Amino acid sequence: QVQLVESGGGSVQAGESLTLSCAASGSIFTINSMGWYRQAPGKQRELVARISSGGMANYVDSVKGRFTISRDSAKNTVTLQMNSLKPEDTAVYYCKADRVGGGRGYWGQGTQVTVSS
Repeated sequence: QVQLVESGGGSVQAGESLTLSCAASGSIFTINSMGWYRQAPGKQRELVARISSGGMANYVDSVKGRFTISRDSAKNTVTLQMNSLKPEDTAVYYCKADRVGGGRGYWGQGTQVTVSS
C-alpha cells in the first residue's frame, strides 16, 4: 500500500501563488507516475498535471505556463507550484500515484484551494 499526504492548500487572491506538496510513504517501489487532479463543485475530477518517473511532465491546457509540477524521488514527494491563480482554479486538489503495471492508483485525501477575485 501507498499513503499520500497532501499539504499547502489555502485561500488566496487572484494573481497570487500557492505550492501544493504530496508526500508518499509505504510501498513506494510500486509507484510509476504521479500527478495532481482537481475537482470543483458540481464538476468532474480532472487531471491538472502529471509527471513520470523519468521527470516528463504534462499539463491540462488551462494551467500551462502558470503551474509547474516537480518530483523529488529521493524524498518521495511531488510538488505543484501554482502561479497567477485564477478563481476558476478553485477546487479540491488531489495527489495521485499511478501503479507500475497499471491498475487502480493511490489517492491522497485532497486539499482545498480557494481563489477569490
